[in-house]
Amino acid sequence: MGKPSKRSSAASKKLAASRKRASAASAAKPAKPVASFAAAKKDEVDKATEAAKLTAEPKSASVSASAEAPAEKPAPAKPAEKPAPATPAPAPKAVKPAAKKPAKPKAPGIAQEADLELTNDDLYLMAAGKWYRSYDKLGAHPCKQGRTTGYRFAVWAPDVRSVHVVGDFNGWDVHANPMRETETGGVWCAFVPGIEAGQLYKYVIETNNGELLYKADPYGFASEKIPGTASVAAANPKYVWGDVAWMKRRHAVNHMHEPLNIYEVHLGSWKRHGDAPQGDPRPDGTYPGPGDPFPAQRGEFYSYDDLASELVPYVKKMGYTHIEVLPVMEHPFDGSWGYQVTGYFAPTSRYGDAEGLMRLVDACHEAGIGVILDWVPGGFCADAQGLATFNGQMLYEHEIHPNWGTHKFDFSRGEVRTFLVSNVLYWLERFHVDGIRMDGVSSMLYLNFGVDNPADKKFNEKGTEEDLDASAFIRQVNSAVGEYFPDVMMMAEESTAWPLVTYPPEDGGLGFHYKWDMGWMNDTLHYMQTDFPWRPGNHGMLTFSLMYAFNENFILPLSHDEVVSGKCSLITRMPGDQWRQFAGLRALAFYQMTHPGGKLNFMGNEIGQYIEWRYYESLQWFLTEQYEPHRNHQRFIEALNNFYLEHKALWEESYEWGGFEWLDADDSEHSIITFVRRGKNPEDELMVLINFDVNYRASYRVPVPREGDWREIFNSDAVEFGGSGKLNEGVLSSRPEDCHGFDNSVLLNVPPLAGAIFKRVGPSSYVPPKPPEEKIAKPAPRRRAAASPAAKSRKKVAGTAAKPASVTASAAGATHASKKQAAGKSSVKKSSAAGKTSGASSLKA
Repeated sequence: MGKPSKRSSAASKKLAASRKRASAASAAKPAKPVASFAAAKKDEVDKATEAAKLTAEPKSASVSASAEAPAEKPAPAKPAEKPAPATPAPAPKAVKPAAKKPAKPKAPGIAQEADLELTNDDLYLMAAGKWYRSYDKLGAHPCKQGRTTGYRFAVWAPDVRSVHVVGDFNGWDVHANPMRETETGGVWCAFVPGIEAGQLYKYVIETNNGELLYKADPYGFASEKIPGTASVAAANPKYVWGDVAWMKRRHAVNHMHEPLNIYEVHLGSWKRHGDAPQGDPRPDGTYPGPGDPFPAQRGEFYSYDDLASELVPYVKKMGYTHIEVLPVMEHPFDGSWGYQVTGYFAPTSRYGDAEGLMRLVDACHEAGIGVILDWVPGGFCADAQGLATFNGQMLYEHEIHPNWGTHKFDFSRGEVRTFLVSNVLYWLERFHVDGIRMDGVSSMLYLNFGVDNPADKKFNEKGTEEDLDASAFIRQVNSAVGEYFPDVMMMAEESTAWPLVTYPPEDGGLGFHYKWDMGWMNDTLHYMQTDFPWRPGNHGMLTFSLMYAFNENFILPLSHDEVVSGKCSLITRMPGDQWRQFAGLRALAFYQMTHPGGKLNFMGNEIGQYIEWRYYESLQWFLTEQYEPHRNHQRFIEALNNFYLEHKALWEESYEWGGFEWLDADDSEHSIITFVRRGKNPEDELMVLINFDVNYRASYRVPVPREGDWREIFNSDAVEFGGSGKLNEGVLSSRPEDCHGFDNSVLLNVPPLAGAIFKRVGPSSYVPPKPPEEKIAKPAPRRRAAASPAAKSRKKVAGTAAKPASVTASAAGATHASKKQAAGKSSVKKSSAAGKTSGASSLKA
């Protein structure tokens, strides 16, 4: 996989590259409208013309389709192991298309058939994997042949006997409308007059062994409503977009320094009309339910327009910045959630037509909400009408996924890369999508993903397990998006340690802007489901993510994958009674929102739904209507999301160390963590405390990043959120007392199983107490020098002889007074009194 560079240099490269890609519009160049993609690709073949001439046979530069039976053709060239189109070999590398100046897109209308003819340049670029606007000619397009209107069809199906187009327009007659193959490239074309928009069609492919395959159009722009499997002849798009201001702003800002809080939604189950079971009941009158492999659908789908009128204002009110939509490409099975696709260019007809989806995206943009699409380039379903064994053999694919049974795309084929890169650019251009989340990146990157038997393992030419074709394809996709839509976000669902996922391809990276942090998700959920007495021993799971948080640009996902397949809903993972479960759910959301990185939550997380997500019915919205704990939790998520939007410290520097600092990561005994979040402005700084234990702690000392008065501005334990109301009211003044290596600290109340955020509101008003006044000691009286023993003896004799009796009595009184005074005096004074007593006694004697 290659050795990652050192942390410091790698981080700086990543951030510089991310800024460069994300803020291309902020540079000196004027903003390019979306039309620039069409202009850039319009003349892309010019660069490849000379290369194509080197290998093209001397024949017409274009192929005109007719309704005649296909003529005999030479057998296309085959590689030794698998069928392949007759592509030129060896040939020079395809030249990278040169970007052109922005040009106004052509007004939609009916083209002449000649405009849709495939040139040798088109076929060359297609085989080289560089024809990024292949959808302009492949598929079904309304056009005129002279004065006759109809549709022109083109489909890639090399190494087959014949291809016919059948549908409503010819009574599904296999022989009515044969197609003609191009001289090279294996593309079959036909013009069929009289077809109108909305009619159904398929291709009938006769394989070399005589089998007839009925296939939907790989480039079909619309599909029959399930359970139908045909493609639909679509009219040219005529929708007039109203998101000019949104697109202009999107191009002008750097999304790496904007808030990113994503609401992941499955359009088919967010809400439904009613909950009546759909379809036919079983013989006993019941319908399949949650325990059955194919539960009955409950209620009717919301349309794209229904979602525009209800989903969009809800997401706006709740404070999310983007919606991420599970795949909307056509798929036959609802239980795949859209991840097993048959129609890569067709919005699913479950919810309406293509213009309905455009109106939904437009409504999101009008409300200031971005739209991210899940995209599945790793593989497709095995359904007969889809891409699987399209010409009777593996054509788009090269193997079956060992875990999922899906067909894995063959990224070594240029036509497959042309198909997929064109597809992602199609969604960005036609539907104004703001981001793409590439699904299953890990399964693409490794040759042996899901292979457990060592005997079945494969290795690349370097002797390692990386799929070099897949990683090259991923770089190609991200480079193409970066070239033509530099303001679009590219995200990877990647769960391994593959290095440099969010670094540019020129630095050895994969070229994504963001990567899902699956490690954070797994560790955090494992910690949160641990019962409280054992959390101190698992404290490292809570803090480990900050060891690598800035190695990539991470998004913290609590996605649909975490609330299905027996994993339980988020709230039922929380230990304790109902109060503790909701408090734990609030603490989890609070931790996610204050942790560095983007945020993603699946629909239903915000209402604390107890059951797992069910794709076949609506979310349980009645919970918020009938039960206060669920209503309080929804209110909490709304407040938390909007708090996040209002405070730049939580998102402005979310992908680099400058936006985060630990205060105390190691209080495992109390299950408490404290840290700082920062934006570009030092005044935006926030201090965060989270208590993952159920105990309330008063007068808990925590360090602060700088001295000051701090005020609590958010607390997940507030009563209105369902908490116990243990808040910090008033101002908390820091004291110059060392705590965990910081010079200043505060004493605060720690709410139980909750988080709190504090903001500095000014200099510290703490006034240290004055030291006690020191008493000035009086100087001690002088002592006379002690007499020598000889002198004392002489004095005694002289005194005894000279003093009268009256003097003796007076001395006795003095001796009594001296004794009283000596009782409370110092040892020095005691010595003086003793001397007086001694003298008086001598006199008395």
